[in-house]
Amino acid sequence: MPEGTSPRYNGSLPNGDRGRRKSHFSLFKRARANGVKPSTVHAVCSPQAAKAISNKDQHSISYTLSRAQTVVVEYTHDSTTDMFQIGRSTESPIDFVVTDTVPCRLSPAYRDSSTLFSQSTISRFACRIICQRHPPYTARIYAAGFDSSKNIFLGEKAAKWKTPDGLMDGLTTNGVLVMHPRHGFTQDSRASAWREISVCGNVFSLRETRSAQQRGKMVEKESHELRDGSLIDLCGVTLLWRTAEGLARTPSTKHLEVLRQELNAARPQCPVGLNTLAFPSLRGSGGSSGGSSGGSSSSGNRDAVLDAKQPWVYLKCGHVHGYHGWSGQSRRSQEDEDEEEEEQEQEMASVHEDAQEPGSSRERQCPMCRTRGPYVPLWLGCESAFYLDAAPPTHAFVPCGHVCSEKTAAFWSQIPLPHGTHTFHVACPFCMQPLRRERCFIRLIFQGPLD
Repeated sequence: MPEGTSPRYNGSLPNGDRGRRKSHFSLFKRARANGVKPSTVHAVCSPQAAKAISNKDQHSISYTLSRAQTVVVEYTHDSTTDMFQIGRSTESPIDFVVTDTVPCRLSPAYRDSSTLFSQSTISRFACRIICQRHPPYTARIYAAGFDSSKNIFLGEKAAKWKTPDGLMDGLTTNGVLVMHPRHGFTQDSRASAWREISVCGNVFSLRETRSAQQRGKMVEKESHELRDGSLIDLCGVTLLWRTAEGLARTPSTKHLEVLRQELNAARPQCPVGLNTLAFPSLRGSGGSSGGSSGGSSSSGNRDAVLDAKQPWVYLKCGHVHGYHGWSGQSRRSQEDEDEEEEEQEQEMASVHEDAQEPGSSRERQCPMCRTRGPYVPLWLGCESAFYLDAAPPTHAFVPCGHVCSEKTAAFWSQIPLPHGTHTFHVACPFCMQPLRRERCFIRLIFQGPLD
């Protein structure tokens, strides 16, 4: 069965995997089918409607048209499918708990889970995925999930309507958006249009804003069937859907470790200090400990400790160095120059703090080519499900410094991810840091050993 991956913090959550809250999760056939399908439609005042809503053993969706008019759609058991629900709620109906993806590193205010939840834009019961229990194990996504009473309520202000066949349909407050890359998740992948999925699984063009009451136009030629590489946005977190077949073609974590060892075996050197550089282990970089076939990710934090061998890069030119205090000719004011000596003494003490905010380091001049630009540490991208190929890690995202293969960097650099209620931006899949518009990634230039 397929796997979903939440692209944040380079393969692991800040506090590690805990129960149903994971950095990635796998879907397997349940011991007993729990899928449901629409059955009977009831008017609001009928005894059947009241019974369907109050019956905790009966799944139902309520559409409130007005204070005096509600339509209830009863759902019955479907022995051919399994249902998996995703949302912010920690209640038992939710199989996979997700939280908002904060770009880069969590700020102190967000480290408290109650603060994060109070500011969240993700629905408590965001969506449900229905999977066929038999080959080809087709998976389809629907907006909204059933709560502890097995009900879905669409209030009076929610976008809803009657369909031509006499049934009902609607959209959730902030919507569930899906994008299927052209040519799947391959080296030929290209971005396609984002669409919104309704409660009944119909496909629509995007609303003017995420919470607008006016729905977009129905796109009849497109489907809510998930494919390898489909992106699911829940207004606060974006999930990458990988199929079992797709993951079989994806480099495993073991292969990424081999690439890391080969890179270190080449003994890249710092052109200034002439010391040998080495990428830390994937576990030390906050990576997943599981293979590419699924499973839970490592409980380790992304807050890896920088050491003397850590590779750093000048983001304008791509020259790789070890960490050094030389910054070249300065363009700062005389007042800044007076503080130079004090800054140099404090620089090494604050290097780890600087590295936690990619792109925040002040500009420096590359000793090799005299190009000025940000100077950041390099980290290997650890979540193997984000890779398009098994090629060596030769490129880095700008400004965060996460390293991956060229085709992987090129793919994610042209994928617009939803941001806020009506905008999109490209971002590093390993940390969700927005990429620079003028140059999303760079080729790394290593210096080999002099001997």
